Amino acid sequence: MVSLTAMLPSQEEAALAKLSSRELAASVETKASTQQVMLSGKDGHAHHVEVPVSALRLLVDILTELGEGNTVKLIPVHAEMTTQEAADLMNMSRPTFIKLLDEEKVPYHRVGNRRKVKYTDVMAYKQEVDQQRLDALDELSSLDQSLGLGY
Repeated sequence: MVSLTAMLPSQEEAALAKLSSRELAASVETKASTQQVMLSGKDGHAHHVEVPVSALRLLVDILTELGEGNTVKLIPVHAEMTTQEAADLMNMSRPTFIKLLDEEKVPYHRVGNRRKVKYTDVMAYKQEVDQQRLDALDELSSLDQSLGLGY
């Protein structure tokens, strides 16, 4: 198993990523759908590449996270995840996530004796729970105002 510290960027990598994210963010054309990027190879030869602006924005986000010393993992939208990966994404323990599956709150299917969940299903559940939390906070805020508690 790879340790987390082996995946974290070094201080030098983080500093370079922070600088790169600033430079790239300043040059991304927000109204264009694609943009020309020039890369220099080891031989010094310039390669011009046309890249979707959405990909450049994603690269800026990745570099920003690396610049803050965070590790980054990309998950394709249509990806299937293990229960441990989904639990990590939800910031909960695997047994707690398994309870959600058993209660049929998140759809899953089996591959052999393993449960697999779709990223989109996990994120839909997460958005539903987040919305319920926001609604509860709004209700508490309204009660607070109506009772004049002054918070």
